[in-house]
Amino acid sequence: MIKKLKNITFLTLMLIPFLASSQNSKPNIVIIYVDDLGYGDIGVNGAIGVKTPNVDELAKNGLNFTDAHSSASTCTPSRYSLLTGSYAFRNNAAILEGDAPLIIDTKKETLPKMLQKAGYKTGVVGKWHLGLGNGKIDWNNRIDLGPKEVGFDYSFLIPATGDRVPTVFLENQRVVNSNPNDPITVSYGARIDGGYPLGRENPEMLKMHTDPYHQGAITNGISRIGHMKGGKEALWIDEKIPFVLSEKATSFIAEEKDNPFFLYFSLHDIHQPRIANIKFVESSTMGPRGDVIAQMDWCVGEITKALKKQNVLENTLIIFTSDNGPILDDGYLDYAIELLGEHKPGGTYRGAKYSVYEAGTRMPTIVHWPAKVQPGKSDALLSQVDLYASLASLVNQKIEKEAAPDSENHIDAWLGKSKKGREFLLEEAFTYGLRMGNWKYIKPKNKPVPGWITQKFVDPGFRKEIQLFNLDKDPSEENNIAENHPEIIKKMEQKLQEILK
Repeated sequence: MIKKLKNITFLTLMLIPFLASSQNSKPNIVIIYVDDLGYGDIGVNGAIGVKTPNVDELAKNGLNFTDAHSSASTCTPSRYSLLTGSYAFRNNAAILEGDAPLIIDTKKETLPKMLQKAGYKTGVVGKWHLGLGNGKIDWNNRIDLGPKEVGFDYSFLIPATGDRVPTVFLENQRVVNSNPNDPITVSYGARIDGGYPLGRENPEMLKMHTDPYHQGAITNGISRIGHMKGGKEALWIDEKIPFVLSEKATSFIAEEKDNPFFLYFSLHDIHQPRIANIKFVESSTMGPRGDVIAQMDWCVGEITKALKKQNVLENTLIIFTSDNGPILDDGYLDYAIELLGEHKPGGTYRGAKYSVYEAGTRMPTIVHWPAKVQPGKSDALLSQVDLYASLASLVNQKIEKEAAPDSENHIDAWLGKSKKGREFLLEEAFTYGLRMGNWKYIKPKNKPVPGWITQKFVDPGFRKEIQLFNLDKDPSEENNIAENHPEIIKKMEQKLQEILK
């Protein structure tokens, strides 16, 4: 009898590690979402003048994608599509002001809600820019509509962008360091009596000069879009943002290490205003834009170090990518154009943020999962809108009816088991682009280019005539061959009409 008990005890002890691993067999999922990072802005894709050793290490030990795309060439639409599995045009999602209402329908399933049902703890840290509240935000109390209502258990946010007020952090939808004796007021219309000084009236107070659009409230020596009053103790210091966000992200990892977790780490860098911490100043040859690329890379390193420390890196799926293409002059004077040198932010591809050309949506994209993903490169045609359905397949979760209408399951391509991605891929900008293999179709648009786009030295890509390119022979989209391929045009126009209806 004693011998039998000893054998049972021995077998039980042997099984404990197996049982533990099977209980936590679902991978942790971390999406590192960089802002305005171009395809060519990382070392493995040819960056010149700045080093990205932590990102390059992910690529060395993971899968580097050469044809993976954000769904749109601007930030709010891309973020909306990522979290909903729906193209942004279906909800008229556009770049939001800092006091805009939440644009995600809280009654519908989202990517984090789907993962919650699969047993995940979910967290978002960083830039939000998807709206908050119902349009009348009280910044001095908990904001009722936000990340919690769309599926995140924990949130620590930059409410909109670094160049918009209010310049405060929100933790679980409350302003951090809020003081009831110094209430916050925000306005994107009328000036606020007694509010913070304005950049247009006090240029001597500025660390960095701007275009007229960014000459609103000055906080931390930087003028923003909009007007603001109060919340002095809650104001962020731009130079500390990467450290604050990285600490919150790594704390979430430490707290949830015993559960499968989903972390959406949405960096502010390399969005303007590009304010590098002294730790990274002059770490590149390109001035502030290059320095914040190095700063972004440091944040990536902090995440991988935290995953190693908690012994979960092996079974964590990291997806590193960006929300839209690169932009050099986006309102703040930091000499990004003058200091660019030989560096090509979009790589060999034409276009930028706001543009329908390839560099507007073709993103630096790396998938790292040591337990499952073999290192290498992939030219599979993929869209971030597909992460919803692909991750649902990975964690064996059904997608609710009417949820993620545009998301396709390409998990085998994301994990490097197949190079077959999308047959057709939509690119949203001021007009629509459509990919079919190496064919690129751009829908004509008979309207003048907006003046504010011209001031940013960006070609949005729309023309009165149809544009068609063969990216295999012409990756820079220089030779419009629409007249030579009417059959290709017809097929792609029919598909685009199907998508847009």
